[in-house]
Amino acid sequence: MPSLSSFFGFGTSSEENRPTEFPGAIAIIGSGSWATAVAKIVLESVPEIWWYVRREETIDDFKRMEHNPSYLTTVKFPIDRIHFSTDINEVVREADTLIFITPSPYLKAQLKRLKVKLHNKCIMTAIKGIVPDENVVCTEYFRTQYGVPEEQLMVLGGPSHAEEVALDRLTYLTVGCSNVERARVMAHLLANHYVKTSTSDDVIGIEYAAVLKNVYAIAAGICAGLKYGDNFLSVLLSSAVQEMHRFLRAVYPIERNVYDSAYLGDLLVTAYSNFSRNRVFGQMIGKGYSVKSAQMEMEMIAEGYYGVKCMKSINRRHHVNMPILDAVYNILYERISPTIEIKLLTDSLR
Repeated sequence: MPSLSSFFGFGTSSEENRPTEFPGAIAIIGSGSWATAVAKIVLESVPEIWWYVRREETIDDFKRMEHNPSYLTTVKFPIDRIHFSTDINEVVREADTLIFITPSPYLKAQLKRLKVKLHNKCIMTAIKGIVPDENVVCTEYFRTQYGVPEEQLMVLGGPSHAEEVALDRLTYLTVGCSNVERARVMAHLLANHYVKTSTSDDVIGIEYAAVLKNVYAIAAGICAGLKYGDNFLSVLLSSAVQEMHRFLRAVYPIERNVYDSAYLGDLLVTAYSNFSRNRVFGQMIGKGYSVKSAQMEMEMIAEGYYGVKCMKSINRRHHVNMPILDAVYNILYERISPTIEIKLLTDSLR
């Protein structure tokens, strides 16, 4: 009988399957919770990493305490295997593969400090957001603005709470890249006893799905805040995956299965879990908080808030029927009452 891993198409890091190639020196760009979790995963397989952290005092505390002083503080790191730097140019210069894990609203500001060229680097984005003002997914931004060839661009997707990675809980990740061999190498590198990996060539689809799942998680949170129950939430999310499918088919029409974990799995974990900051943000909105007060109380970025506006703008070009996206946009940006807007939405869903 096939294992659960083989059934879903995920592999492990067994030595006989591990490729001989290695993607050179690896750098983590970002120091939030997901960046910290990915650094933990990478250090399971490689001898050392470079790590760009914006503040010198954060690095000092990190070295002294041997953990990130602000995120996932239970995870101990081998400090002697990490080259920390507040100079993004130094990190980019020394690394061959760059894993960007910064909040999407800050990506442009971080990159403006760069003087080192990116065209000869391999870049993986684990950012689940759109580049604001540009209204493009991150790999597209690296390709058009920094001349990084498509075959050197990767995306890391899948249902993955940083808090569960910190606890070594079983996690399934998907590496997307148009270069199948590069995707395979990175998937093997990231796989370990608690992370299983698969590969995909649907880079753009995985990125857009990651943005949309945050939008739908906000919708789920709003409904929870309004005291809608699980019966309605199941209908909302079944409609959300259909909405996602319509959009992906319109913007990037390739063969894909939206029920795979990189799409539906990521949507479900973000919409249902209290680890999800987007769901928590939506729940506060449903309870009557203003956007500003919810953001201030959370003290963390709910990327879906920015994603809603970007996706609304992008969809003006494609004219896809997206009633859930429209409802969340109306609540967050047009200041329409959540009670009224969700009631209208319930009448349109089946």
